[in-house]
Parts: sequence; C-alpha cells; structure tokens
Amino acid sequence: MPMLCLDSRDPGFDSRLAALLAFETAQDPAVDQAVADICRDVAERGDAALVDYTNRFDRMNAASVDELFLDRGDLAAALDRLDPAVRGALETAAARVRRYHERQVQTSWHYEEEDGTLLGQQVTALDRVGIYVPGGKAAYPSSVLMNAIPARVAGVGEIVMVVPTPGGERNDLVLAAACIAGVDRVITAGGAQAVAALAYGTESIAQVDKITGPGNAWVAAAKRRVFGVVGIDMVAGPSEILVICDGDTDPDWIAMDLFSQAEHDEIAQAILLCPSAEFIGEVEKSIARLLPGMPRKAIIGASLANRGALIKVADLDEACRIANRVAPEHLELSVADPEAWLPKLRHAGAIFMGRFSSESLGDYCAGPNHVLPTSRTARFASPLGVYDFQKRSSLIRVSRDGARALGRVASLLAHGEGLTAHARSAELRLEE
Repeated sequence: MPMLCLDSRDPGFDSRLAALLAFETAQDPAVDQAVADICRDVAERGDAALVDYTNRFDRMNAASVDELFLDRGDLAAALDRLDPAVRGALETAAARVRRYHERQVQTSWHYEEEDGTLLGQQVTALDRVGIYVPGGKAAYPSSVLMNAIPARVAGVGEIVMVVPTPGGERNDLVLAAACIAGVDRVITAGGAQAVAALAYGTESIAQVDKITGPGNAWVAAAKRRVFGVVGIDMVAGPSEILVICDGDTDPDWIAMDLFSQAEHDEIAQAILLCPSAEFIGEVEKSIARLLPGMPRKAIIGASLANRGALIKVADLDEACRIANRVAPEHLELSVADPEAWLPKLRHAGAIFMGRFSSESLGDYCAGPNHVLPTSRTARFASPLGVYDFQKRSSLIRVSRDGARALGRVASLLAHGEGLTAHARSAELRLEE
C-alpha cells in the first residue's frame, strides 16, 4: 500500500488530516480488568504476588523477592563488562543529558512586603521515584538515562528502577546505564506487577512518590490505575515525527528521518510537509529505494501506509499552521533559516532546527529529554525534565499589620461564601 499523499488545497483536506491524526486511545477492557486484578493482588499480597507474576510472565524461577534485586555493585560490574567504545558512548550521552538538565533546576524564592509579610516558594525534590524500563528482546539504555538523570539532578533521595528480564537474561547495557545515571536499586521485574509494587509498596519495596518511563499496554494501564496513589509522568501514545522541509534537503535524509519513527511500531506516525511537489516526489523515490534494505522494513512499511503522509502545502507559513494543529512529539524544521520560523511553532514536544539536526540525535545524546508528549498532548504538556521530580510549596508568613489588612479582605470574602469559621479565623487576628 503506497504512502498517503495530500495537498492542503484539495477539498476535504481538513477532514482527511483529522482522520489521519485520530488515534483510538480507549483502554482494552480485557487488559484493564486483568491489570486491575494484578494491582489489587500486589497491593494485598506484596512480595509474594510480585514473585508469582514475575515467574509466570517472565519465565523466571525466583524462590523469593530477594532474587529479583540488584544493587550498585551489580550495576558497576555490568559497566565494567562493556566494550570500552560502547562505555564511552554511554558516558558521553549521560554527560550531555546531565549538563542540559542541570539548567532546569528550580530554586526557592521569597519576597517581603512593606508590612513585613513574607511570601514565596520553597522547592523540594521528591523523596523516592520509580522508573520503568522496557526489557525483553530490545534494550533501552537511553530510557534509563532520560528518566534517572533528571531525577538525580533534581535531588531525588532514592531512584528505584524496574526492568523485566525474561528468562533471567539481564542486559549489561541497561544495567551499565543505571550505574552511570545514579540508580540506587534495580528490581528485575516488569509489567503491571512491577508498577503496582512501586505504587503500593511491599514488604521489601518502599512505596515511591512518582513512576516514570515507557511500557506496553499493560504498563500503561497500570500507570493509569495507580495515578493518584502516586504521580506518573504521562501515558505515552505511539511515536511521532513531523518534518517541515523547504525542498532543499537531501531526500534520502528525509526518508530515513521518517523511517526513524516508523520503525518503532506499526501505529507510529511519520508526516512530511513541503511546498514543493517535485521534492515530495523525490522523497517518495527515496522511500521506495531505501525501504527494502531496512531490517524492520515490514514495521516501517505498515506504519507509513497506515498513519504516514506526504503533504504538499502552499508555503512554510501554512506548514507551521498545520504543524501546530498536529502538535507532534518530534518536529524537524529542515529549512535554510530555522530560527526565522521558530516563533510560528507553538506546539511540539521537541523541535529539531536545521538540516543536520536529525531526530535520532535527540533520542540518544543531544541532551534534551526524549520522553515527550504524544497524541497531540504537546498542546498542553511538556517533555520530562527536572521539574517533574521537584515540587513547590507556597510560603506565607503574615505580620501583625498584614493580618489586620488581609483579615478584613478575607472576612468579607468568607462571609460571602457562607464560610463563617473562615471569617472568624481571620477576624480573631483583627481583635488581637
């Protein structure tokens, strides 16, 4: 099936674009019910339930929960086993991610009014967070760095990582990333049972304050279910990339950039916006020529056919307007002067500026976080960052003179709301 080609001038373009962007996010009732049962069981039986489900789903044979735990020594050993070149790449990526996130640290502040009243904000880190890292056939050390490093920079007291190890196979690259990122403890368990153990706590696992990190449908359902008991980062949808190109970039580059997200899964989305019909044709040729040589060509092909599009626009102004409507996870601005168009782009998880800024660099080592809002949530949500692991408390110290002035205001408003005790609480300070 060929990739969808659209023209913004065609009748019905708006409705066709809306259909392209539509994604069914409703939870599978069977998965949701199964996850509810697992979460309830872990909440009630603790360690025993975690071991039972881990043995069942991950083909493990743990006799006790202690066999699922790894400490800093285990992580350091995994780091030492890495090929030096791979270790160097991992350390370089970690350093860049850390340096970027250090600029996000929020600080406490306050000011004092003329009557001596002090108002301000105190910023504190979360005590304990859990990060979920997918396991199995694929290894995601980049996810470890992107979740753990901001938490560590924020000053989180303890970072606990859960990662499934099907058949007992542990991935040294993932464990080495945990060592570099400063993870305190690793639990070799995944799925809804691991999310529940972090959220509710067990005899051997302390309850965390927040859970971050990607996972499959079962993990997503579990994160939805425990939200409110603990915080979560987001429930992520399929990967997305939107490329705005002026037609002067190598079409092979654009084709491969579209592939870079399409290879995640069949429901990932890759879209090109360009004012040149000729260039769009060149990209089509590049896709046809390059796709057969890709190891994940079946997934890429299905993704491009199901949810991809090559869209001709009138000009780059219109491309920016459409991009804001799409609000993509990743937006590549592959044009001659990206800074000139940046003010027109309001909704995107990450914006890659210029022809050499491939999305893949952001996934691994550019520095900004790769945990980004998807499914148009970039209209109101932001990338994961240090601010997700810090919280703010308001500071209010009212002076005697301040209590007299503010008390009259509060009294009038409280009586207006019919809350007499509120009013009297303020009025007693006036009498004093």
